[in-house]
Amino acid sequence: MAEYRMPAEWSEHEGCLMAWPTREDLWGSVLTEVKEEYANVARAIAAFEPVTMVAPPGHGADARDRCGDGVTGGSGVTVIELPLDDSWFRDSAPLFVLDGDGNRAGVDFRFNAWGGKHHPFDSDDRISALLLDHVGADRIASDMILEGGAITVDGEGTLITTEQCLLHPNRNPGMNRGEIEAELKSRLGVTKVIWLPYGGLLDTETDGHVDGVCAFAAPGTVVVSLPDDPDHPDYARMRANRAVLEASTDARGRRLEIIDVPQTAFADLADGEIEVSYLNYYVANGGVVVPVAGLPQDEAALAVIASAHPGRKVVGVRALAIAFGGGGVHCITQQIPAARPASAARAARPAGAAHPAGTTADATV
Repeated sequence: MAEYRMPAEWSEHEGCLMAWPTREDLWGSVLTEVKEEYANVARAIAAFEPVTMVAPPGHGADARDRCGDGVTGGSGVTVIELPLDDSWFRDSAPLFVLDGDGNRAGVDFRFNAWGGKHHPFDSDDRISALLLDHVGADRIASDMILEGGAITVDGEGTLITTEQCLLHPNRNPGMNRGEIEAELKSRLGVTKVIWLPYGGLLDTETDGHVDGVCAFAAPGTVVVSLPDDPDHPDYARMRANRAVLEASTDARGRRLEIIDVPQTAFADLADGEIEVSYLNYYVANGGVVVPVAGLPQDEAALAVIASAHPGRKVVGVRALAIAFGGGGVHCITQQIPAARPASAARAARPAGAAHPAGTTADATV
């Protein structure tokens, strides 16, 4: 069997997968608003790379109306229909891996709707196999429950996750920490796992996914949430996470450079207060698409993230309704890594498919 590894998110992409929001009992009064936000995210990413939006049967026309349709030369967003329960492809879509020759496969981990929080979820548990058929990639099955938002990798053998999520008894009660780590190493080609103690305290939906608190930005470099408000519920918890990172080395023995994001964003929506996580961003070809709240601190957070991703255009997209549902831009996206060397992929990319390089914080969509 070929040896595969999961490439870093900043590696060359063939495109991005998203799923159209349709679970009415989750979105309630914000369903129309969240559809507009998903469409805005899709169009923002499509400025850098092609987007495939998957809608449940019968909902494709709605998605095309709001996103445009790349098939007819519109927005760069192509809509297809497949059975779905929910719309969080970071967690239910396959995690793509490459072998040493650049051949692509996808790891199909089990999915149980974050410990059975939503029903039904059987279509989402099966969607990885359908997506792998669609993109023409081999399927690597795993019996372990894992969501993509629970991990971040550097593409060079290092994976970061949280104990709060991966050791939660509602995921893999029959597996201990060592067995979980062994499966991550076997399926994703990593050689070192760094366990942070905490995800977000308010992140009860995912039980503390790492993509709300920490992300690799480059080999040896991590961006971390570090709220500067002592009254923030994660003020002490994120400092505990940072201490673990400070004491850690990556798979190649390097000490980690840590870039802090001190800004936080709380806003009111649907008669409640929600937190928009700036860390929950998506790295595209030549760009970074970041969830924002429409607050003054957005600009400073975008600037920090731009400093962590030099050479990429940083775009903020309003994501209040997405946060209401329990996630951000990263949660609703899944990259498809290019199955060829990056130089060949760049040469083959159609004109206008990527944004000009530049480290800038762009206006909010």
